[in-house]
Amino acid sequence: MVSPAGEDSESKGGVSDVAEPETTSQVQPTGVKVAAQDLDRFTALAEVGQHSSDLMIVIDQVGAIMYANPVALETFGISLEEGIGSSAFKYLHPDDLERVVHRFVELLQIPNGSMRDAVRTMDENGEIRELELVSTNSMDNPAVAGIIVNGRDVTEQRRYIKQLQAHEQRFRLAFEDNMAPMIFTDLEDRVIAANDAFCEMLGYTVEELLGADSTPFTYPEDLGISEEALQRISRNEVGQSRYVKRYLRKDGRVIVVEVSRSPARDTNGQTLYYVISERDITEERTLTAQLSHQALHDSLTGLSNRALFDDRLAQAHSRVAREGGLCAVLLLDLDDFKGVNDTLGHLAGDQLLIAIARRLEKVTRASDTLCRFGGDEFLYLAENLSSPSDAEHTATRLLEALAEPFFIAGVRVEQHSSIGVVVSDGTRANNSECVQDADVALYEAKREGKGHFVVFESSMHQQAASRFALIQELRHALQGGELSMHYQPIVDLVTTDIVGFEALMRWRHPQRGWVPPSVFIPLAEQSELILELGHFALREAITTANSWPRTNEQTTLPYVTVNLSSHQFHDPGLVAMVEGLLGDSGLDPERLVIEITESVTLLYVTETMSVMEKLHRLGISFALDDFGTGFSSLSYLALLQPKIIKIDQSFVSPALESVRNDALLEAIVSLGPKLNMTMLGEGIETRSQLERLRLLGCELGQGFLFSAAVPADAVIPLLQRSSGHWALG
Repeated sequence: MVSPAGEDSESKGGVSDVAEPETTSQVQPTGVKVAAQDLDRFTALAEVGQHSSDLMIVIDQVGAIMYANPVALETFGISLEEGIGSSAFKYLHPDDLERVVHRFVELLQIPNGSMRDAVRTMDENGEIRELELVSTNSMDNPAVAGIIVNGRDVTEQRRYIKQLQAHEQRFRLAFEDNMAPMIFTDLEDRVIAANDAFCEMLGYTVEELLGADSTPFTYPEDLGISEEALQRISRNEVGQSRYVKRYLRKDGRVIVVEVSRSPARDTNGQTLYYVISERDITEERTLTAQLSHQALHDSLTGLSNRALFDDRLAQAHSRVAREGGLCAVLLLDLDDFKGVNDTLGHLAGDQLLIAIARRLEKVTRASDTLCRFGGDEFLYLAENLSSPSDAEHTATRLLEALAEPFFIAGVRVEQHSSIGVVVSDGTRANNSECVQDADVALYEAKREGKGHFVVFESSMHQQAASRFALIQELRHALQGGELSMHYQPIVDLVTTDIVGFEALMRWRHPQRGWVPPSVFIPLAEQSELILELGHFALREAITTANSWPRTNEQTTLPYVTVNLSSHQFHDPGLVAMVEGLLGDSGLDPERLVIEITESVTLLYVTETMSVMEKLHRLGISFALDDFGTGFSSLSYLALLQPKIIKIDQSFVSPALESVRNDALLEAIVSLGPKLNMTMLGEGIETRSQLERLRLLGCELGQGFLFSAAVPADAVIPLLQRSSGHWALG
């Protein structure tokens, strides 16, 4: 053990503590301060430590510094005077002190033993240094008699290693652990590294990919895309390349990927390898395609929608203008589709629309476009036509496609269509105008009857404009009091007594004069205005009928009949409205007769019976109007049991008298007694017609022979006439 400087110097026979200055300067290196008797002991160490880049200290058995080289002094941040004799432990980081002391004590028990350790120092300013040390127990070595500590400051090295580790961690996150598929390829585009995400995307292992180019897993039609991108980068045309290609997974499934390729270069700008990041966009492309399809197709039928149709029509106009020829737009509107919704429900209506779409698709040419325009309307674009007759043939083909009945929810449904046709030679390329003109032609087709088509003519524009103006004026007329109800008497053909009146709407226009019902009623039926007119007619007729007095000749008060259109009869609020009007007026329900046509009753029997039953419960009776002009079914008549059947005037006052007509009239009149229904002949104009009906047993009649429809204030004078005062003949 080394004693403190100056102690036991004579007993140890050491060097005198008074030395020659020259001698001292020769053996004591710079930065070393020891007792004179210890100079020889540390001479060899000092020579090594003086020039070493590592730190070197010698400490005694209690940790006091006996020797420290310049590197050690600099590391601890102390001077020579501060270091020699001070405890080496004072320079340690507090967190390392206990561990290092424990290790030091262990080392003291191992003669000539060594220990390697990593410690931290901390100077008075709090700066921390990291050291790697090797401590050797040389206590038994007379030349040392202490613990030799050698080591180096590894602070910067550790900091650099930590930086490398951080870089490695970032690389691992950016490449190996990246959720995005990534690969590195060499200059020949062979895979030199691939992350898990890339392997998972293609279904291959890393071993299967390494050394291969992209050819084995590239979709055949996309071979060359990567090569082209590689060449553009090699020619320095681009610094980075982005492209889309398809891959063929190991399981055979095709995927679409978005590729980003960038070169990794050295400090001289030379390409070392390529970094390729990829993204599987298969689902994205599929979703985009689905959204695009949804944006351009009808969600119910899958047919083209108006947006796609407009685009196809614009292209067709351009081709016709450029190459010649014709194209045509056909607007189809289903006849009586509302009745299907009202009778079978909207789900059945949707099923019918789908069935119609499939039926029309079968007769749609590859060059043409079929579109669901909305509701129960379809648009058809016919291209490559050589003449207008080709458009007519197309319309006929579409109508014939709907000739066969449909079966929806087990119910047989007859569904036909009316079509408006517009033929275009490319001189007008306005899509909206084409469809508007087709709509005008469609209106004319419906006027001709169901299941017809009409080709648009320019003269129809003025007619359409007139109709539009008239419907606006009709709306004003309803609000302005221009409409009124007139009443035509219904007469007992035997006694010629008045038994009732048919309420008929009249419109006196301030400029046009009297507008015929045959003109404005069909216009109203094209819009919801017909419901307002129907409410007006019922209210006026019920109120007026309640004011009619009983004359001396009458045994019962006359009833009033009111016509209801199909729209009105299928209005969900009809029953409640009629009940309310009867309650407000006080009219006996038995004096109200609702007139409906065969088109209302026979096409939608189930719904018709439901409505009739509800009105029957109120005490209201029914008359079937225009009998004989539709598709009559005797079984339906027996089922519905109307109180009155009104024989159409085409049988009562035919344009040409004939034996065949007489036979038909006789057959119709004979149905009354057999079905327990009252027969009423319409349009009686001559005495001979009256006598003919009397002879056949027809009970009731009305027509100009008796009286035209009269205003409400002329009804009572008519009632006050006796049967003998009719000016018959």
